[in-house]
Amino acid sequence: MSKVAVVYWSGTGNTQAMAESVASGASEAGAEVTVFEACDFGGAKVSEFDAIAFGCPSMGAEQLEESEFEPMFTDCEAFLSGKKIALFGSYGWGDGEWMRTWEQTCLDDGAVLACDSVICNEAPDDDAKAACEQLGKALA
Repeated sequence: MSKVAVVYWSGTGNTQAMAESVASGASEAGAEVTVFEACDFGGAKVSEFDAIAFGCPSMGAEQLEESEFEPMFTDCEAFLSGKKIALFGSYGWGDGEWMRTWEQTCLDDGAVLACDSVICNEAPDDDAKAACEQLGKALA
């Protein structure tokens, strides 16, 4: 059984709803899943999991949330080489640039992207929730 962490930050609940769908998909696929808010995760925990889903909405000028999520993720970066990960998040404006930038950062860190990232505008609809469940299954 694979161990999957779902790590997220959510300001409005949209990314939290996505995280719940990711966790559901990974559980359905047989993984042992632990869900963390960003403030409860860090680089020291990366090795405890076979795969990690990171979720963060677009903030400001299409960037990761700066006070909790970005410092946590920066702490994890040194441990991502060869790690199976997936990314998800919501946005309210822009075209997804934050996700493309984040994906490139992960690839530069040597992480293995398990599947296409999932983004949705505002609250996740049924299609976005289904895509998040598939993301979770890809990590399991």
